[in-house]
Amino acid sequence: MTHWFHRNPLKATAPVSFNFYGVASTPAATKVCNDLRLSRTRLLELFTDSSCNPEIMKNATDLYFSLLQGFILSLDDSSQECKLRYIQNFKWTDTLQGQVPNAQQDAVFELVSMGFNVALWYTKYASRLAGKEDITEDEAKDVHRSLKIAAGIFKHLKESHIPKLITPVEKGRDLEARLIDSYIIQCQAEAQEVTIARAIELKHNPGLIAALAYETANFYQKADQTLSSLDPAYAGKWRKYLNLKTCFYMAYAYCYHGQTLLASDKCGEAIRSLQESEKFFGKAEALCKEYGETKGPGTTAKPSGHLFFRKLGSLIKNTLEKCQRENGFIYFQKVPAEAPQLELKANYGLVEPVPFEFPALNAHWTPETLAAFDLTKRPKDDTAKPKPDEEVKPLKEPDIKPQKDSGCQIS
Repeated sequence: MTHWFHRNPLKATAPVSFNFYGVASTPAATKVCNDLRLSRTRLLELFTDSSCNPEIMKNATDLYFSLLQGFILSLDDSSQECKLRYIQNFKWTDTLQGQVPNAQQDAVFELVSMGFNVALWYTKYASRLAGKEDITEDEAKDVHRSLKIAAGIFKHLKESHIPKLITPVEKGRDLEARLIDSYIIQCQAEAQEVTIARAIELKHNPGLIAALAYETANFYQKADQTLSSLDPAYAGKWRKYLNLKTCFYMAYAYCYHGQTLLASDKCGEAIRSLQESEKFFGKAEALCKEYGETKGPGTTAKPSGHLFFRKLGSLIKNTLEKCQRENGFIYFQKVPAEAPQLELKANYGLVEPVPFEFPALNAHWTPETLAAFDLTKRPKDDTAKPKPDEEVKPLKEPDIKPQKDSGCQIS
């Protein structure tokens, strides 16, 4: 089944030279700074390189983060923070709030901001792969795995590193709990979409498919509720996506629940379940139009025209017609006024984030290298400190609009 996922823009950042003239007093210290600059530049380039894959991304992130840890971790495993933590200013924009950056002189801010972008890259890689023509089974597994990795990175940042920031996170910013939670839940829901597509293709029990669809709809609804207190100017388009996916998978759940009821000779209840499916599909169709008309950060698309959407509409129509025929010839059951209550729990296929840890400290960081940074040699007048309201140029991202559907399916 062809998938379509909404994506917010990547975070943008100002260049960082890591030039500490006079402070880095030995060749080893200067080399670490040069390696930091080069590995950071390389990682930023990979974010917008459409040929980048998870293996290349992991190698680049491990190198940069292992070097950056030297500005954060104590070399003697004590609780004392590293003397270099506050030596460099970093500027990052937010995915929702335009190009006015947030600036903090804190290496932990750089760690969580870059880590956030790495997680976003995995979601965008999954989106590009899921929209590809003639996707293979292995590629479908890559989509599934990438979304779980992204969820794990977001979760690790929230639980282990964002709380260490000295400057409290402003409301509505990327590193705030509401946004992080929404990204985690969205990743889980989208990974479950791949599971559902696989279950449908392999003709698994309709009861399992209905339960997975119901759990996925609940994920999307939870992600939307998490964003409900944010300014609609920033989160409106994102929330339309979450709303339409909630309705879409509720339609799936009622459709396959109807098939389960029909197989149990409960044809009247099956018809009512399919009618409820039809209702949710109609809501999703209306939300698709609203999504296309809503201004705000994120990809531009017309989801109602995509195969994943049109295919469900045909399935609901055909299944309902079948139930009505069976009821007219065989069962003659009354159709209940109330829709059946979905109390479905999936025992298989539920997605959990892949646990994530930042790499260990790079071997180039030795006590001698750290000692070679003489903070007394820093210029007293830090004129290089950036202005907080200065704009940062957005990253030129590859075109991630879903390709025109060709009727292909995700295995």
